[in-house]
Amino acid sequence: MKGPRPKSSTEYVREFRERMRREGFVKKDVWILPEHAQELAAIERQLRQPGGAQARADDGRAVAWTVRSLHAALSETRPVLSGHIALELLEGVEPSLHLAMREHGDLPVFIAVSGEQIVVESLMWPLSDVRDAAAFNAHVLRTHKVLPLSNMAIEVIGGVACYIMFGSLDTRSSLANIVFEIETLAENVLNAAEAYAPFLRDDVLGDGILVEGAA
Repeated sequence: MKGPRPKSSTEYVREFRERMRREGFVKKDVWILPEHAQELAAIERQLRQPGGAQARADDGRAVAWTVRSLHAALSETRPVLSGHIALELLEGVEPSLHLAMREHGDLPVFIAVSGEQIVVESLMWPLSDVRDAAAFNAHVLRTHKVLPLSNMAIEVIGGVACYIMFGSLDTRSSLANIVFEIETLAENVLNAAEAYAPFLRDDVLGDGILVEGAA
């Protein structure tokens, strides 16, 4: 029996815009030379922080997120308070966050803060589950642009080489942007699992949680 239809990326974009409006942000169109795009994006992120351009730490920069401060902030967001996302702080030498995306079949998403980056990622499947890795890798490189804000990579997890999907943000990103990144990644994982299922071995198609969740 099929579960509820996963929300499309356009629905997430609409919800993101509605959330931004609720938080008091307004959208402004500007005209710039293309080489200034990254600079404008940095300024936009800065102006989303309380106090805008004056929001600085003692070292002259906007205050950056840590895993613990991000855990505290996410605990107060609507998706977590409503139970749509279950949030857990994983202690250790390098603490991280574990999120269970209830509306996406309890899809596990992990968040780490490293240097100037917040990395949001989720496991796709082991390399051994793919019938022809070379063909699959070439297909991913040709099609990954259709997945907004997310990329695929190979990472060793528990001694096993696996495909993961991830997104990254600046550690000074707004909380609204971080929540949007989390929700977008979850949607992209399900969409990618469904789209890339023909590249998986027949004997694993019926066993993968992600494939079931995308069906």
